[in-house]
Amino acid sequence: MSHTAASSGVTIGVDVGGTFTDVVCHGPGDAIRVVKIPTSKADPSRAILSAVDFARDHWGVPVEAIGRFIHGTTTATNAVLEHKGARTGLLVTKGFRDILEIGRQLREDMYSVILHPETPVFLASRGLRLEVDERLDAKGRVVTPLDRQSVIDAVDRLVGAGVEAVGVCFLFSFIDPTHEIEARRIIAGRHPHLAVSISSEVDPLFREYERTVVTAFDAYVKPVVNTYLKRLEDDLVSAGVPAPLQIMQSRGGLAAASVVRQRPVRLFLSGPAAGMIGGCEIAGGVGMEDIITVDIGGTSCDIAVVEKGQPKIRSETQIAGYPVRVSMVDVSTIGSGGGSIAWIDGAGTLKIGPESAGSEPGPACYARGGERPAVTDASIVLNYLDPEYFAGGRLKLRPSLSHEAIEKHLAGPLGVSVEDAALGMHRVVNAQMAEGIRRVSTRQGIDPRGFTLIPLGGAGGIHATALAEDLGMSKILVPRFPGVLAASGLLAAPVEHEASSTFLTDLLQADLVAIRGVLERLDAQCRSLLAAEKVSEGSVSISYFADVCYVGQSFYVEIPLYLDAGDPLGRLYEDFVREHERLYGYSNDGAARIVNLRSSHKAAQPKGALSFAYAPADGDRERARRTVRFPGYERMEVNIYQREALPVGFTFQGGAILEQADTTTLVGPGWSGEVLGTGDILLSLS
Repeated sequence: MSHTAASSGVTIGVDVGGTFTDVVCHGPGDAIRVVKIPTSKADPSRAILSAVDFARDHWGVPVEAIGRFIHGTTTATNAVLEHKGARTGLLVTKGFRDILEIGRQLREDMYSVILHPETPVFLASRGLRLEVDERLDAKGRVVTPLDRQSVIDAVDRLVGAGVEAVGVCFLFSFIDPTHEIEARRIIAGRHPHLAVSISSEVDPLFREYERTVVTAFDAYVKPVVNTYLKRLEDDLVSAGVPAPLQIMQSRGGLAAASVVRQRPVRLFLSGPAAGMIGGCEIAGGVGMEDIITVDIGGTSCDIAVVEKGQPKIRSETQIAGYPVRVSMVDVSTIGSGGGSIAWIDGAGTLKIGPESAGSEPGPACYARGGERPAVTDASIVLNYLDPEYFAGGRLKLRPSLSHEAIEKHLAGPLGVSVEDAALGMHRVVNAQMAEGIRRVSTRQGIDPRGFTLIPLGGAGGIHATALAEDLGMSKILVPRFPGVLAASGLLAAPVEHEASSTFLTDLLQADLVAIRGVLERLDAQCRSLLAAEKVSEGSVSISYFADVCYVGQSFYVEIPLYLDAGDPLGRLYEDFVREHERLYGYSNDGAARIVNLRSSHKAAQPKGALSFAYAPADGDRERARRTVRFPGYERMEVNIYQREALPVGFTFQGGAILEQADTTTLVGPGWSGEVLGTGDILLSLS
């Protein structure tokens, strides 16, 4: 099905978070509806199926009308964080059994009393890393032909040890993948139940350690992701949903579930990518290009900086402290959210997180067995939240339990009032989030004061004005549905596929004909993937990138490559020098080299995919006033506005609180707000 084939039908976006599963439904017509459903830790897919039932029973949306069904998932990331992936074996070139263990010999923690491995050896212990007789040289020439029997012996031994997945990473296979492809064929013929990942498809780039790690990660999560997505696809078919399942990838583009299951390592940061895409779409609708999105959920806070309307893409990130070389949107995640638990350390200092209460048992006020105070409990004590209208009234909170938890674990031991302890919790968590934003802005040469903050997630609006003040920012754009903007971003995301290849050469002496030849081969790979999703070539935009570094450097920067420029290589060099200066604070006119080439094919949604017609809902604009306590202020009485009922052009002054079904927005003193024509609200600091 083409990405526009269902434009007249219903589109549903579902983002599964640690606490809530967010659901956005667009259609029939221009109707837009949202709901938050508690996530089931045991089986996240239950909440997704509940979304289909909810749309049918509460919104009157028949399942047969669903033309697109899009999902952002944390399944791959959680499998790594919780060490719950498949039992995995690794086949490597003879003599290279310990690449995964040796790593780069970089050590972050050298002085701890107890040293722990700093490479992901949990992916495959030494007994499950076996050697195969084969060898290519650095130019891809065969030194030792592949020994079929050594592959058979190794994989039989791994199966005997109970492995469910196998990664294959042979030396220099990124130049010639023949040996890896043959090894996979042998494994499939002998043990067809095994999940197999080969490095020449997962990460066909040089640097053995990084390539081995990402291939092992792909194999490690493949059975988990495959089982989850296959079951979800089957359940959606059983429920009568005609739309194929599409999944958000880490680079910010969508792909069919059937394609994603073959390359599951590209699912890391699937959900945070959707939030940033949603923020870009909302900002573009009101003419803003420089934004910082801060997605605060129950478990974490995801931060992204967007300059000139273009999300930043990085070619490598870290998951649980380990390097993962996968193209993904540049989103920084810290362990601070509404469910983050407060505690006192041995020195008597108040700390927040990274442990989270999640949705089960949740903060104390959920009355689900949680006994320790979370940030949401502090918001209840400070009167920021209406306990009867949390998540649109789908979850009734018990303020007395918040008071009890804060008194027992914080206020009593610290010798302060419950309210002061709650205020302290907010100050600490706000400081942590502000520092997280500085890490991706100020420390990378970006002044946040010229940017607009876009809060999203269930708790984003609660912390927005405090964060902006701390960072010197004077503009905040509050989307119409900030609490579910990550799910909304799924609706605006393009179908996208990318392919990479190593291409080592001095930049200014590079052969443009050879570069075009490599890119044409990568284009063919992308076209094949898009054709499998029935996307017409006429709707696809193509972008090229090169990974560039100075000669002698070990790590590189991804730079757009404009083949239609008058001097493509000259511009590439100038752009590299400029970006290097911005990222690292220095640059020079030294020789640079190209390391990798990359092609990205993107079938974007129509412009304004989230620009739904806005009309205020019926009902009172103002609810009863409430007394709250802002950081740095004494108690004050504030107006409570029903967000959905505010008309275009409506203005108000802080302190105030905006309540809506998916979230609550706290507007501090000194801020003023205006409802824009899109229904979004612009907050400005006087």
